[in-house]
Amino acid sequence: MNDFNLNMHVHRLLRDEPFFAALSRRIDKRSSKAIPTAGVCVNPDTAQFEMLYNPDFFKEMSDQHKRGVLIHEFYHLVFEHVTSRKPEGVPHLMWNVAADLSINCLIGKDNLPEMCCYPGEGKFEKYPSGKTAEYYLKMIQNDEQFKGDDGKGCDGEGDSDGQGQGSGSGGDESGNQQGSGDGGGLGDGQFDAHEGWGDSKVSEEAKEMARERLKDMTRKASEEASSSGRGWGSVSNSVKKEIMKKLKTKVDWRKVLRSFIGSAQRADKSSSIRRINRRFPYIHAGKKVNRVANIAISIDQSGSVSDAELNAFFNELNKLADLATFTVVPFDSKVAEDKVYVWKKGEKRKWERVLYGGTDFNAPTAYVNKRSFDGHIVLTDLYAPKPKASRCRRMWMASKYNVEHAYFKTNERVIAIDVKQ
Repeated sequence: MNDFNLNMHVHRLLRDEPFFAALSRRIDKRSSKAIPTAGVCVNPDTAQFEMLYNPDFFKEMSDQHKRGVLIHEFYHLVFEHVTSRKPEGVPHLMWNVAADLSINCLIGKDNLPEMCCYPGEGKFEKYPSGKTAEYYLKMIQNDEQFKGDDGKGCDGEGDSDGQGQGSGSGGDESGNQQGSGDGGGLGDGQFDAHEGWGDSKVSEEAKEMARERLKDMTRKASEEASSSGRGWGSVSNSVKKEIMKKLKTKVDWRKVLRSFIGSAQRADKSSSIRRINRRFPYIHAGKKVNRVANIAISIDQSGSVSDAELNAFFNELNKLADLATFTVVPFDSKVAEDKVYVWKKGEKRKWERVLYGGTDFNAPTAYVNKRSFDGHIVLTDLYAPKPKASRCRRMWMASKYNVEHAYFKTNERVIAIDVKQ
């Protein structure tokens, strides 16, 4: 008998769920018997989201429960449980169960496998429904029945039969437990595997790219659902509002700078009495070492870039200037080298246009490659062929529309911003 192929059933299962159906089309789903149930994670090589599922786990479930598991996994993505929301220092198992509790009450107990953890049921009888993962996390941490449960069962130790690898405990359709891990009972009500959430193989750069892709995927899925004529399916209005709120674009420049600093090969050393010279403690001042990323900002000044876009670009750069000094490189089909300048930290500038020609991304790439920059951000409409490789880390910034209609595809990070026309 052939193994169950989830990809052949997703369209039918999500026929009445326009939002989740649109999201599902953007997520790779792969069969794997290395996990006991199912789970979503970030692929460390491609920074793409994947859903792994055990065909034996899905084969025995009713369509109602198959649909519930799919929606459960996609909610983990939408609410960023996979990428960034887990508090530091919290055991994986505690966070995984808290996240499951927050999601499962949105789906409904009847729509999920029998062994799911659910507010108001079993060990969680005193837990109210409709709360956030952070709320449930605090309850679990203060719950006497889980004292001493450090979550070792989901920190990547053991094998795939539930004895540790991830939080892959759960049950089959008849309620038979498929491995409870070493969590002392806390994880007994989990039916999906979360081992990929804390994967140390996933670099910070890949996580950042995944977060940007998630926002883009969710935005497109919301647009498709809104224009479907059937609404968002089982997604409530309050959850819909929360999802739409997450889509509001706001560039976290601190994170962007950290990603460049992490790859910087430069160090700015200055004398300081804060760090005493160990060899000659009373003769020479110490050296204070600050990692400083030397960043180039190339601004596309070609005729296809509107004044509204230029204004939006400068608005973002004024925010960046609150945190750092950087070099501005205006370009169209060539770099206007006489117009290159250093934008110092704390300065405020108004937008300006200095060029009007065509677009060639190789021009700023060559300019930056010949100099000792650690990072390169290109502000553009993405309307030109893909350039040559950059010698330093490169990112792109464009309006949401232009990101969706880019002239070329890239694995480099692309940041979408709001542009008011």
